[in-house]
Amino acid sequence: MKPVNHIKIKKSIIVNELVKKMEFVGVLGAGRLGKAVNICEAMIKDKNCKVFLGLAGPLVPAGMREIIMDIIENKWVDVVVTTGATLTHDLGEALGYRHYQGSADADDAKLYKKGLDRVYESYMPNKIYEGMEDFIAENFDKLKDKKSIKEFLWEIGRLTPNKSILKACCENKIPVFCPAISDSGIGLMVWGQLAKGKEIETKAFEDMKDIIDIAWTAKKCGVIYFGGGVPKNYIQQAMQFSKKASYGVQVTMDRPEPGGSSGAELREGISWGKLNPNAKFVDLICDATIAMPIIYAALKERIKV
Repeated sequence: MKPVNHIKIKKSIIVNELVKKMEFVGVLGAGRLGKAVNICEAMIKDKNCKVFLGLAGPLVPAGMREIIMDIIENKWVDVVVTTGATLTHDLGEALGYRHYQGSADADDAKLYKKGLDRVYESYMPNKIYEGMEDFIAENFDKLKDKKSIKEFLWEIGRLTPNKSILKACCENKIPVFCPAISDSGIGLMVWGQLAKGKEIETKAFEDMKDIIDIAWTAKKCGVIYFGGGVPKNYIQQAMQFSKKASYGVQVTMDRPEPGGSSGAELREGISWGKLNPNAKFVDLICDATIAMPIIYAALKERIKV
């Protein structure tokens, strides 16, 4: 048996050095975070591996947007799957709106009167929906003929006036999937156009062919999940058409006992044929807004762009 190595910090150190010390602890959260970075590094450096990134939860309101854009622009991932809410917050910032530091103890009735929507401690001005409505209305003719949600989202990215997660995906030709796009502010704005009698050709099931084809033709696959929900499950079902994921990193705060996908341990996927029994994988029980910056900072030191 290997001993648990205690972290000793004699002077200021860079993030990657700290992560390596956490790796040598070898157990619990510190050890798992170190292992998560190692597995992410391995799958990104593996030229035969297609990396699927699942993003769920309030990552943009929590300040993770620049990191996500960097990951995409570095081309560390080959596929992005996320929620409509994430893309709504992203588009809002691309249109010039911001999220603001607030309080979880605020009077929500007062926030409503002030036109502020609360995401725990992060506030978003409700006017973001007005700007989004104008943007979708002005560009609807450019969006309505897109056959798949991926193409629809790439076009939004191309049209956004400022940098965004979607613009990064579009410019770097990284497929971005959002199977629950209608469950979002963007979906609501599209519905608003349909309610006015306009039509759209985007078909919800077209993306299935694309993501399954990527998984099917890949020599290897790796999965990275920040949060669970629809993005995780969408990727997991694609893995059933792959040679089973060879790498896996999951960052979640959800529990496995209720049986939901968000809290399911990665090893459960072995029974479904989604994860290779010999895969390198780790479940990191941690707030994604803590883990993501640390993992990214360590990888940035290890993987020169």
